[in-house]
Amino acid sequence: MAIPSIRTSAICLAALVGAAPTTVAQDTAPIETRLQALLDSAVTNGSTPGIMMRVEAPAFGLSFSGVAGVADLDSGTPLTRDNPVRIASNTKTFLAAATLRLWEDGRLGLDDPVSKYLSPEHAAVLEADGYDLRAMSVRHLLTHTSGLFDYADRDLFVQAIFADPTRRWTPEEQIGLAMEWGDPYGAPGEVYRYSDTGYVVLGLVLEAACGKPLASVLREMLPFDHLAMEDTWLETLEDPPPGASDRAHQYMGEQDTYDFDPSLDLYGGGGLVSTADDMAVFMRALFTGGVYRAAATADTMLTTVEGAGPGPDLSGMPMVPGRYRMGVEVGEQDGLTLYMHTGFWGTLAAYVPEPDVAISIAVTQQQSRALFRVFAGVLELLAAELAAEPAAVPARSGAPAAPGVRS
Repeated sequence: MAIPSIRTSAICLAALVGAAPTTVAQDTAPIETRLQALLDSAVTNGSTPGIMMRVEAPAFGLSFSGVAGVADLDSGTPLTRDNPVRIASNTKTFLAAATLRLWEDGRLGLDDPVSKYLSPEHAAVLEADGYDLRAMSVRHLLTHTSGLFDYADRDLFVQAIFADPTRRWTPEEQIGLAMEWGDPYGAPGEVYRYSDTGYVVLGLVLEAACGKPLASVLREMLPFDHLAMEDTWLETLEDPPPGASDRAHQYMGEQDTYDFDPSLDLYGGGGLVSTADDMAVFMRALFTGGVYRAAATADTMLTTVEGAGPGPDLSGMPMVPGRYRMGVEVGEQDGLTLYMHTGFWGTLAAYVPEPDVAISIAVTQQQSRALFRVFAGVLELLAAELAAEPAAVPARSGAPAAPGVRS
């Protein structure tokens, strides 16, 4: 059984959602009312059990958190903003940020060879399949230009998950499957190709650089407490924060995946549980201060190793070299520049540098297209507000300039 990928390019957003709603820009209701209407419309047709969204837009005087639908189809329990969800590949943004924090502190180099950090056992598995770990750098892992074959590209992995949803996978098993199921996409730096395997290896690099488990690395390097992110944790690899609410149930078609073991996507490529509120707060902090020691580090996050694309991934979406940076992808929609990432289970987090807006959305139906329709509606609303009343968006005295985008 093939699972359609949700590694959606920001550039391809318009093609996925079709024409964005035109009534949003014409409505004179308050922004909060229009945002909630987008959420309500996502669940009225019954295809999306629940949806949550946070829009943080200080320039508009807006800090909106909204939900619609239920957290559990069987019980009918209403979804709340405090119900966390598995955010899958949105975890990569957090892992990249932790890597850059270690780089700031001089504890690893972005151009350090991967061979410097991997154990002899892990290195032997990769080298036996033809990977040159001395040529492969931390930067290559961050930008998906390592050439590492992605174990998640094979239907065999999906079949194994559904055959035994409660199986506890190890990172070694997932790396081993990548070596067994596919050859290198190319030499390091030669090809851009999204790879969950690369971020699993990056997780091992961070553990080696810090001498502690990945959950502890993220806690040490990222300001969860300072940002009051009380609903974000690495599932089963650390205890939930005190008072954390129960996870919302997430569905794939009619399949409730609540009891699937998180180890199917846990060790860096995914694994975090979070809420729309926490994701938006973190995404904005990345680019306005609050995560890095130096503002220039956000510029570094937006650099890439371009490589040459090998063509579409399994979802049929083109993998365009240069769009993916370090844990974020750069795109444009409705005239707005976006720094964003998506997650397999139906999550999205984005930052719009002008006019300083963070948007995060989570739907609880993996196959729902409502995620992108709602996102497109929010972007159209923001673009219309800017076009209609540019004077209403005040200059942000002392606010950081948008980080430079370099290839």
